[in-house]
Parts: sequence; structure tokens; C-alpha cells
Amino acid sequence: MTLRLTPEQDRALTLLAGAQGSSKHEAAVRAIVAAANRLLADDAVAQLARDVIPGHADLESRIRRARG
Repeated sequence: MTLRLTPEQDRALTLLAGAQGSSKHEAAVRAIVAAANRLLADDAVAQLARDVIPGHADLESRIRRARG
């Protein structure tokens, strides 16, 4: 797989790798895993809230708008 980045994205990745003391490849892999973990954790929490909290849909909608 090839990752094509704009010069600005490459600079950001270079800075991230430098801050982590890693290669750009490892920094990209870590960023992907971290993003997936956040997304999956958010989905798990949202599903739990739907199951447990009555009227969660309205609350979830308000939270999403506030994040917006």
C-alpha cells in the first residue's frame, strides 16, 4: 500500500514521528490504531447508553451538535 500525502500532511507526519521518536511509518500506524480505538470506544459507549438510558437519542443528538 502506498500512502500519498500533501506536503503539509507529510510535514505533520514528520513532526508526529519526531515527537514519538519513531519512523513516519510507525507514527502513521499508531495514528490509525489510535483513531480506530477512539471510534470503536465511542460506538461502544453510544450503544451502551442507548440500551441503558431512556431518551438517549435526544441526549446523543444534543451532544453531537455541541461537539459540532
